[in-house]
Amino acid sequence: MKRKISGDIVIAALAAATTIGMQSCSTDQQAPNIVIILTDDQGYADVGVYGAEGFTTPNLDKMAADGMRFTNFYVSQAVSSASRAALLTGCYSERVGIRGALMPWSEIGINPQETTIAEMLKSEGYATGIFGKWHLGHQKEFLPLQNGFDEYLGLPYSNDMWPVDFDGTAITEENPGSKPHKLRYPQLPLIDGNEKIEEIKTLDDQATLTTRYTERAVQFIEKNKKKPFFLYVPHSMPHVPLGVSEKFKGKSEQGMYGDVIMEIDWSVGEILNALKRNELDKNTIVIYLSDNGPWLNFGNHAGSAKPLREAKGTMLEGGPRVPCIIRWTDRIQANSECNNMAASIDLLPTIAAITGSLLPVNKIDGVNILPLLENQEDANPREVFHYYYGGELRAIRKANWKLYFPHQTRSYTGLTPGKDGYPGKLSTINIGLELYDLNKDISEKNNVVDNYPEVVNLLKRRADKIRLDLGDKLMDMEGPNIRPAGRIAE
Repeated sequence: MKRKISGDIVIAALAAATTIGMQSCSTDQQAPNIVIILTDDQGYADVGVYGAEGFTTPNLDKMAADGMRFTNFYVSQAVSSASRAALLTGCYSERVGIRGALMPWSEIGINPQETTIAEMLKSEGYATGIFGKWHLGHQKEFLPLQNGFDEYLGLPYSNDMWPVDFDGTAITEENPGSKPHKLRYPQLPLIDGNEKIEEIKTLDDQATLTTRYTERAVQFIEKNKKKPFFLYVPHSMPHVPLGVSEKFKGKSEQGMYGDVIMEIDWSVGEILNALKRNELDKNTIVIYLSDNGPWLNFGNHAGSAKPLREAKGTMLEGGPRVPCIIRWTDRIQANSECNNMAASIDLLPTIAAITGSLLPVNKIDGVNILPLLENQEDANPREVFHYYYGGELRAIRKANWKLYFPHQTRSYTGLTPGKDGYPGKLSTINIGLELYDLNKDISEKNNVVDNYPEVVNLLKRRADKIRLDLGDKLMDMEGPNIRPAGRIAE
């Protein structure tokens, strides 16, 4: 077990503990359970309370009615591995050396020197379990059991990283299909603990994943109901290829994507019901979010980021801004909405404050957003957000103002999307020095960079500060405080 705590951090953590956090960890009440449910490529508009069309999400809508819905919630980067590394470590993914999406042949993973939420809570006596997609390194030294989790069932990376064409046809030397590079991929391993227990070879196999993750999650709750636990359920869906069980196939008006979201919503309901059945619902914080925006070039097999601009793989708002709902019965005001900025990197320090846990010794970038959950007047713990992607500082936001720096990015706009699991084309566009007032212009249509020179200069100065810390490839600046990812031991 990794334990990286110093005396200074002990003092700082104790000083930062809030009244709620201290009460939660008192001897009169068991420390609160933590549940994080993470989906893959679910768009900002793909939940009923965010405007979903063609399918329903009654359990998520009820969760929002019982808790808080965030409208300005961000992930560190709009791509899988980077987003997941940031969530679990409380750091911009740049800081922990994880960029992009790790591949089955990647030789890096999460560094053992980083402290995950699971390790932080395990040190406080929590049971820890993950059931779903990992994507932080598939070699044994990078898997969940070596990074704070007691139990793991799931895929080590994305569900499209397999030698199968978009229609499920096996790709071989004789049948290279439409994606011949998939000859490089091994069969998808389903891992239990540290061992592969079977291979996911067909679309029918993919269709079982959401239910299997859910069943293990419920078992974990039942097994650990008498002690505090951290349950992490990072679904493989709705990342393509889509897979949905028979009980939800054909249930939505939208089509298969809607069916998949409805099954995920069912999964949320099963977890919430298990908490209630075991009288744990009032003392459990449940957090629901997506790892990034939708993969729009898959057309009817992708979600929606409306009214946001662009989607996955960009740092325009449709990429990193995601739906997020947090429920903590009797602690978070029911049916509340938070319009302040918050981010997935803020979950670790917030959970630390709530549980009285010690923060990592390594520098983190997250802030404690418990004042937002408590609806404290004038609370605004996250004043600035930095939009990094692949080593480039592409934008910065402070309050309602977002300033883009010149860069190239992918775009889905104006292109015919794919259909039924096949992708459409992507394009590349140039972004200039652009300023948007996101409170008035959520879709980023009106560039006002020439109208507010004082705002531009302020944001440029703030950007210079983070560049001295994490660097910026756009400026050919190295980041002196970037920590390396883990590498395979020789």
